[in-house]
Order: sequence, then structure tokens, then C-alpha cells
Amino acid sequence: MGNGVQQVRQGSDLGTPFLCPVKIVCRSHHITIRSTSITMNMQRSDRFRKLTGWLITLAIAIAGQTALAVENPEKEDLTFGFIKLTDMAPLAIAYEKRYFEDEGLYVSIEAQANWKVLLDRVIDGELDGAHMLAGQPLGATIGFGTQADIITAFSMDLNGNAITVSNDVWAEMKKHVPVAEGKPAHPIKADYLKPVIGQYRDAGKPFKMGMVFPVSTHNYELRYWLAAGGIHPGYYAPHKDDTSGTLSADVLLSVTPPPQMPATLEAGTIHGYCVGEPWNQQAVFKGIGVPVITDYEIWKDNPEKVFGVAKEWAEKYPNTHRGVIKALIRAAMWLDENDNANRPEAVKYLARSEYVGADYEVIANSMTGTFEYEKGDKRAVPDFNVFFRYFATYPYYSDATWYLSQMRRWGQIPEPKPDSWFEKVAKSVYRPDLYLAAARELVDEGLANEADFPWDSDGYRPPQSEFIDGVTYDGHTPNAYLAQFPIGLKGDDIIE
Repeated sequence: MGNGVQQVRQGSDLGTPFLCPVKIVCRSHHITIRSTSITMNMQRSDRFRKLTGWLITLAIAIAGQTALAVENPEKEDLTFGFIKLTDMAPLAIAYEKRYFEDEGLYVSIEAQANWKVLLDRVIDGELDGAHMLAGQPLGATIGFGTQADIITAFSMDLNGNAITVSNDVWAEMKKHVPVAEGKPAHPIKADYLKPVIGQYRDAGKPFKMGMVFPVSTHNYELRYWLAAGGIHPGYYAPHKDDTSGTLSADVLLSVTPPPQMPATLEAGTIHGYCVGEPWNQQAVFKGIGVPVITDYEIWKDNPEKVFGVAKEWAEKYPNTHRGVIKALIRAAMWLDENDNANRPEAVKYLARSEYVGADYEVIANSMTGTFEYEKGDKRAVPDFNVFFRYFATYPYYSDATWYLSQMRRWGQIPEPKPDSWFEKVAKSVYRPDLYLAAARELVDEGLANEADFPWDSDGYRPPQSEFIDGVTYDGHTPNAYLAQFPIGLKGDDIIE
């Protein structure tokens, strides 16, 4: 049997133009009469109803179906937030390709000043949802910085970040980097940064690096890379009112909003940073810095951003939430289909000022499967941005647990926690059940393939070893994972 949706946006004045999107969804067909503009006098409402009924009947006849089931989003008009980064692409594409409209949703997308403002506006209800750092729903749920119940049923992408250093720092690092075929051999480890930091220390100067937020992937990736090279990135001690994250640090990490990273580096305020695109490639184009490693090389196919909503919002508007996830899944599929064939078109959208607002060439440098390190040293990195392949959109519990493990490692979770605690928090925030419900509808509607989704997953990826230090991560045993690291809190450790 099919199911259909009729939606009529009604006006109150006589002779008001009506936008009447009528959507018919069937198991074997997906038909959308996107909009019909009708000028209607209230005294002619019978004629309007007859016309609407005729449109529905026509669509059913075309689809060869005989019955309808009405599905109503509880809230149609929505506002979503994002930060100006290329990995907000699923939101832009779902809007530009009208996938939101296909679900009967009328969406506005607004750039936010920084990650804190974005999170606060979701918590306050000013935003219905947002492009979030993967650690933000988790950090809010456990009360680090802000206490709020935020969930995610959609992972927005894999990979997408890099670590960039200033030209002066690179000139010193490069002296220690092995060479292969006349170029620096990758991956470039933090081992080669360690003597440079020593030079700064001997000169009585602090070595400073930027990241975008305390619970960001960027913070944890930068810390992971530094620690793997024997460089201590510092601890947080929230129970002692020290949330700077610089206790015992060899490198001082601080928060800088992503679009401001290149200018802050150029001003000499920081000596390097970890950020998403296009702000690493921007440093190359401006000639002010050199990206030395991508997060793909730190942790292959690592989860990056999520789409986050307030738990209360998701419970109040379940149909609306499911429609949003369906639209975002379709956008992710479009971004990756046919070996990234749609990426040049996606870059045109992202280059616009209302989205990322960087030059086409800068965004395309990474979005189309390449990455430029030193100027002229452009290399193929086809998976630098992954939006759908490898079950990228599925919200794995093991991904959530990895972020929680790093919060524990660096003192944001100051007290020891059993493995069961990590599992409980992960399952309360990451919601694959909601994701699969949306995916099932897409498959039933003929808009996605059964094989596109991990139906039988227990929510955990198999153990992963493709980290820059070769340490194996198993999401079922976070404490055993932490015990492998020489730098960082583990077991019963606490900050004294």
C-alpha cells in the first residue's frame, strides 16, 4: 500500500495566493507535486478542495496505487544553525535540492558566530537543530560547560580536518621530516614538532596552538597527534575550576573560531591550529602556513560532525525529526554518489556567502578529492571528505564512546568511570534507532537501497587500529583502551 501527504499552507485574507505543496509517497514511486500557486476566495473553498483532491487522485493514478495513509510533520517551519565549514554540506544540499520540502518541511539555515552560541540557541529553542561538533551533545549531556539533554540521530561526515603550522614553524620542522621522492614523507608525526617546541621553551616563549572548542574533534585530534609524538597537550581540571586545559602542558591550546584561524595565525597569536576546511587550504592560498597532517592520517575515517537536536524537541516532534533525518541522508547520498561526481556542483553552493563564503578554488581543493600541503604539493586524498560511504551517516555508539574516552583522558571527566557508564551515556545521546527508522522509510519509498545501511549492527564498529600511533580502539572497553597510552589519565587517575 502507498502512503501520501497532502499539505496546504493557508492564508487568512480573501484573494490570498496559496502555496500548496502536495506530496504523494508510495513504496514503488516517489512523486512530488512541488507547489501550485492558487488564488482563492474563501467563498470558493469547495472549489479549492475539489482541485486539491483532483491533484491527489491524479498522482495516485500515476503511481498505480489505490490507498493513502496521511503523515503529518508536527512542526513544518524550522530553523537550523551551522558554522561556516565545508562539512555543513548535507544541510546546504538538503535545502538546495529541496529534500526538506519533499518531507513537507520549510527550513531556514543560519550561520552562527561560534560553537557556543550555536549550542546555546539549540538549548534555548531558538534553533530547531544544528550542525554540531560530535562531542557537543555528549559534553552537554554529562554537564561539561553546559548541562542539557542533546541527542543525535545523524552523523554528518567522516574526516575533513587538518593541522596547520606557520611558515616559520614548518621551516624548522622540515629539517627533521624524512623525504620520499623529493617531498616530505607522510604522515608527518608530531615527533618532528617536538624539537621546535624545545627551541621555544629554551627561549622562554610559550608555544601556542588553536582549536575550535573544548569538546571538538579538533581538540581531541590535535591532542592525540601531539601526545603520540611525546608532547603533553595539558589537562583540564573542572572540579578545581580550571577549564583551560593547560595543566602540565608543553603546548598551550586555546579556542579560536574556524573562520578566524588563518588571520590569527598570520598575526602570530598562535603558531598552528587544527580546523576543518576550507581554513587549512586558505592558509596555503594566502601563503601563511602549511598543513602538515590530515585527520584521515591521525585516525582513518574518523567521525566528525553530527546533526544535534534537544532531546525534548525530538520527543515533541518525532515525525518532523524523522523527516529531517531522511532529507539529510538523501543529501549525504547525493554528495558521495558516482565517485563524488556531484562535488563540483556542491562547491558552487558552499562558496556562496550564506554558506561557507570562501573562494571556489579554496573549497574545491579538498572537497573534490585532493589536498594541498605545501604550495604546489597537492596529493590525492579521495576520502578527505566522506558524507555517506562506509556508513558515514550512522551514529555509532563506539564513536560516542571514543569522544567520551578522550574527555576522560584529558580531565574533562575528572573521576574514573566504569565501562558501563560510557555505554549508558553513548546510548542516551547517539540514536541509531531513530536513524534506521528514517532509513527504512527511504528504502520503502525507493529512494535508497537496503544495502546502504547497517541494519544488523549492534551500534559498535569492529576494533580499529588505523591510528597514527597504531593503538587499537574497541568501543566496548574504553578503560582498557585508555590504559594503553603513556600520556593521559587512565584507571583511577585524578588531577591533584
